[in-house]
Amino acid sequence: MSGIARILLARGARVAGSDAKDSPTVLALRAQGARIAVGHDAANLDQLAGPPTVVVSSAIRPDNPELVAARQRGLVVLHRAEALAALMAGRQVACVTGTHGKTSTTSMLTVALQHCGLDPSFAIGGDLAVAGSGAHHGAGELFVAEADESDGSFLRFNPWVAVVTNVEADHLDHYGSAHAYAAAFDDFLARLLPGGALVSCADDPGAERLARHAEAAGLRVRRYGRSAGAGEGDAVLTEYRPAGLDGRLRLRLGGPSTSTEHELTIAVPGQHMALNALGALLAGLELGAPPAGLLEGLAGFTGVRRRFEFKGRAGGVAVYDDYAHHPTEVAAQLAAARQVADGRLLVAFQPHLYSRTQQFSREFGAALGAADEVVVLNVFAAREDPVPGVSGALVADAVALAPERVHYVPRWAEVPEVLAGLARPGDLVITMGAGDVTVLGPEVLRELSRQDSAVTAAPADPGQ
Repeated sequence: MSGIARILLARGARVAGSDAKDSPTVLALRAQGARIAVGHDAANLDQLAGPPTVVVSSAIRPDNPELVAARQRGLVVLHRAEALAALMAGRQVACVTGTHGKTSTTSMLTVALQHCGLDPSFAIGGDLAVAGSGAHHGAGELFVAEADESDGSFLRFNPWVAVVTNVEADHLDHYGSAHAYAAAFDDFLARLLPGGALVSCADDPGAERLARHAEAAGLRVRRYGRSAGAGEGDAVLTEYRPAGLDGRLRLRLGGPSTSTEHELTIAVPGQHMALNALGALLAGLELGAPPAGLLEGLAGFTGVRRRFEFKGRAGGVAVYDDYAHHPTEVAAQLAAARQVADGRLLVAFQPHLYSRTQQFSREFGAALGAADEVVVLNVFAAREDPVPGVSGALVADAVALAPERVHYVPRWAEVPEVLAGLARPGDLVITMGAGDVTVLGPEVLRELSRQDSAVTAAPADPGQ
């Protein structure tokens, strides 16, 4: 939503809106000229002169007072995706979608294109670490967008290039079944413009199924991954080596008659990030950017906020924050963190949505078992009402670790003290989830510093 507002402001539109509370995002929009109210109230519709067009996110419930008033007044009401599609009009569009990796891949593609001297407009579901923003109105003809599949809204877009990172059951609260979720990606393929291309990860069974459907329909397909074929335009990851917070990879680009070998170092750890880089590379080539420039741009990519974002170090403990909120994402990020950690790996996980917690509690437990100590918070409800019998305890009970290494802490305010008490010098702590767990990092660092100071200042035991 903030990205749409940024682009509208850059194009000279008058923008107003509301949010539940103040935040750095709200302050930034105000600095750019937007009128943002705190709290939802029908009176907020009068912040601009004349009847406004109202744009709503999927998180807005039907009984929201502003939405109710807008419908009663007969105002134009657009879903977020409809507004974003309107901003794309007249541009050559690349959409990145999939169950996991959308934000990182979209960000990598954007940075790589910028390095090639292009100025794409972009709308990303996270803020670039360097730019500090996830949206921009560019002067060029390209528009790069993260396409959200969670509620089917990605079916509003008509891309020239579609990147599908993976297709794995999720958002069953909206789709009802894994089959219906996968079918939505087939519908998304039908939105691809004539002459366009699908860029698909060959390592993922769901994405490969989609690629075969695309080929059967006569669409151009470019594959990437360790198991990618040797087709013209494919990208094969031939080697990946972790190197601290970096990943070093070798890749082969092109088919049997035109293949070239390349080495690339990316400043984000994990093989899943290496695969994201290959997907961004192929998408950039489909948009006409030169391979050398794209590779240099990917090498300069410094990450996205909330994707294994370093928050600080205190008492010899490194603290990171990550957005992972699906079992596959949790497993991939913990595997990458394990390669970075000098000591033990501690994770504070906040389940997101009651429906997802109920459906995947066992899978979350299996993924979290890769850590040495696990703290599970209560469920972040987001747009849902509580479900009887569903809480973070379902996930905690499923973690495949000794009971003394799993801690269910339903009171949010107690988590920093628990984490700091468990951690010792050399450990790596990750706060993880799609909810407000993200703000715990600074609190954990403060508690680590406090406990470290208390230990340092404690008088010597006279009995020693």
